Amino acid sequence: MKIFACILLIGIWLIVPFPATAYTSAESATQEKDLNFVFLHGTGGNAGDLQRLSDQIMERVPRFILDYEVANPGTKLNIGTLNRSYPNDVDIDTWAKNIVDSITKYSNKKNLVLIGHSMGGKAALYATAHNKGGIADKVRTVVTINSPVKNFSQYYFTGGGNYWEAMWMLPQIQGNLKGGVLDSIAYYDSTEDGRRVGSNSHWLSFISGESSPSSEQFDVSGFDPLPRDMDDTIIPISAQYSDGADVVYYGEQAHSEITRSDELSGQLADQILRYVFGKKIEVSTPAQSGTFEHEAGLMPVVVKWEESVGSIPVSSGKIVHKNESYFKWQEWEDVVGGGVGAGSRDSFQLKNNSLPVLTGIVASRWQSSDTEDCWVYLKTRAAPRSTVQVEWGVTRNPLLSSSFPRERYEVEISSGTPFTGIDQVAWYSDNTRDQRLKIESHAEGPYRWFKAQWRTYGRIPLIRNIVSEFR
Repeated sequence: MKIFACILLIGIWLIVPFPATAYTSAESATQEKDLNFVFLHGTGGNAGDLQRLSDQIMERVPRFILDYEVANPGTKLNIGTLNRSYPNDVDIDTWAKNIVDSITKYSNKKNLVLIGHSMGGKAALYATAHNKGGIADKVRTVVTINSPVKNFSQYYFTGGGNYWEAMWMLPQIQGNLKGGVLDSIAYYDSTEDGRRVGSNSHWLSFISGESSPSSEQFDVSGFDPLPRDMDDTIIPISAQYSDGADVVYYGEQAHSEITRSDELSGQLADQILRYVFGKKIEVSTPAQSGTFEHEAGLMPVVVKWEESVGSIPVSSGKIVHKNESYFKWQEWEDVVGGGVGAGSRDSFQLKNNSLPVLTGIVASRWQSSDTEDCWVYLKTRAAPRSTVQVEWGVTRNPLLSSSFPRERYEVEISSGTPFTGIDQVAWYSDNTRDQRLKIESHAEGPYRWFKAQWRTYGRIPLIRNIVSEFR
């Protein structure tokens, strides 16, 4: 009887099924997500312009996918690309609509990364910011490469000519371009579009430019259309981004070099994938800025200046000593300065406002060898019944932190007359924490003048992890 009962229980155990959840396979629980790269060429270009970049991304992306799927068990990531040609002579609104129509017809998926070179990037910002065809919810990131984000009407072209005249002189964009696209480049400012995209999704901006406004690095047939700005051939570096962008400076590169270089395409492809997959990249961030100005004199000659910028005033003042004696010279010793701040001392300036024959500065030096000590020893003298007056000032070098090294600079002439220029710009020293600049400039007399702006930028790490936002 006991044996029969045991057999009966075993039979019931074999017959009764376990809950279905116990048999759910890993494959059936896999969640699939899409990541779609859309490549957008610029004015005068075609789909082949970004083929190198597309190939480099597709060669590199498998290892990023593997890392992602290992870190997210049960998730499979599918990759898609779209690279097509678009009409080049249309305004930005039409260009954006063409992009959206192409995505709808040939991809129509979400989790889009729009990668646009030049005007292609500007149109991508516009399409996303203005939600053309409902695309905004599908776009996770817009990547611009040397795009004319800011309107060109605010920039000075060679000889004081306007944007149109300069454009028609460049052979790489001559042809049947009429009205539309050039109007959008000249007069439409994408700053607000970029701010919206940066706030609602993400905007990664790759920028490049020459080493100084008057550099001949990227001149076309000896012609520099933008003599007052650091440009990449035709787009000022300051026009290639605005607020809301995560900015990556990729060196002194010409506007279309990305379309010709496998090495450069590989560098940008790696940065884009690291940005999307949550790996660390380094981006530009403002460090310091200022202005300076010069004017030539009456004579019809070229006047040149060499100066350093970036030092910070620590303190300034004036000392006055009067010799009451009727017969003897008198000397005085003073210690002036102080006001130590972050960084190291840079220099001190002295100006004798008295009669040079009857008064003088006998000696001057730093009070100590400590490079953070901004006190200055000053010795002056005056003849009988004379007064010595010396104005003094102390500056320091605001060194960046070792975790925030310098990366790049921008210098441009903001206003002035023709026949002036910024000739050379360089870092003041090899110290990567030193953000001072050496600048050489000129103006042709008589009375020609200019005002200039300068900015320095550091480099900081950034992690975005766009793929974690995919649905």
